Amino acid sequence: MDNTTLLQENTKLKDENIKLKVEIEELTKKLKKYTNTESHRKYYEIHKTEVKDNATKYLKNLKETNPEKIKEYRQRAYQKLKLKKQNLEIKK
Repeated sequence: MDNTTLLQENTKLKDENIKLKVEIEELTKKLKKYTNTESHRKYYEIHKTEVKDNATKYLKNLKETNPEKIKEYRQRAYQKLKLKKQNLEIKK
């Protein structure tokens, strides 16, 4: 390969890199809509009791209709907690 082809490939890669950086910026701007923004936090601070009440109602309803699902949820939570403890022990 001579220098001209290498230079052409280099410029192509630089252009592609710039395009991808612009695309990443656009996607991160779009993603900000769906992540925890200040308005989300304010909503949950203001409606804290309502959210908790809805969660307890959901669990009560779930206990009556499908108690196996609660067992799955609790088992999954226990496994995640166990993994976190193991990771902390490994990092120490």
